[in-house]
Amino acid sequence: MMPERVKVRVKKKKNKRKIILKRILLLFFLFSIVFAGIIGYKVYKTLQAADSSYKELDRGEKSKLRKEVVDLKKKQPFSVLLLGVEDYATGGKGGRTDSIIVATINPKQKTMKLLSIPRDTRVEISGDTSGTKTRINSAYGKGGAQTTVETVEKLLNIPIDYYATVDFKGFKKTIDEVGGVDVEVPFDFNEKSDTSKSKKFYFQKGNMHLNGEEALAYARMRKQDPRGDFGRNDRQKQILMAMLDQVSKPSNLAKIDTLADQVSDNITTNLRITQVLALQQIFSGFKGNDVETLTLKGSDLYIGNKYFFQPDDEELTKVQEELYNFLYPDK
Repeated sequence: MMPERVKVRVKKKKNKRKIILKRILLLFFLFSIVFAGIIGYKVYKTLQAADSSYKELDRGEKSKLRKEVVDLKKKQPFSVLLLGVEDYATGGKGGRTDSIIVATINPKQKTMKLLSIPRDTRVEISGDTSGTKTRINSAYGKGGAQTTVETVEKLLNIPIDYYATVDFKGFKKTIDEVGGVDVEVPFDFNEKSDTSKSKKFYFQKGNMHLNGEEALAYARMRKQDPRGDFGRNDRQKQILMAMLDQVSKPSNLAKIDTLADQVSDNITTNLRITQVLALQQIFSGFKGNDVETLTLKGSDLYIGNKYFFQPDDEELTKVQEELYNFLYPDK
């Protein structure tokens, strides 16, 4: 039999272990409550910001070119029209699209295709019954995102499922909030700030880290680029891919609520709250090198003293087919 002193010692050890275990469980429970509270607050703030940015298109929940609504939870391929709106000259009213980028995403394959549409592309604006073709960047001033979406759909012959517009302030805030972006500058150039003509930014060939104001200047410059609008389009796509790499970092995913709150006043989209959450899961595995960039080829055209970019019919058909096959891989 076990001596009495040994029994008492064993009992004390067991009681001590129970006390320690209870304390550990209590600490874990408290930590869980705090953690859940933080996550709950972040989700609340993110959803609140997303809700204030939401604006539906006048077409229902799907494009007229879709037979049924895209289900992001099922990871179906979808498209997003990204519009950079230059509205500072009009006090936030109307404005023109400084950048027009179509992103098609396949969530299952974790791949994306980006197409920049030159802002001077000559098209028929949706809803214009005159039959006169003009620059595509004027569509936003005539009918906002609705008219721009319909015009792009008509040009590319694919459904545009979602759209997102961001003004210059929102662009700069987003870049700053994710800690800036790294880009490979193709050649030396300088560009003035969007807020002050006397302020210039100087870019040197090679790798550079840019903040929001610098990134906007980098993306907007056109006159010094030997490739004109095409060079600028490539730099805009470069910024997007760099942002994708930054946003996917754990440190930035952890402050998604702050990011959403910062830019919500400068972004408009028809993505619903549940879709925004689904997108967060989709993009968590994306990297910049998972993105393929496409180019719309064509020629320069002058009508009177006005410049247009005229897409080549054969090249336009190739782009249309590539994007269509990407959105409908099973057909």
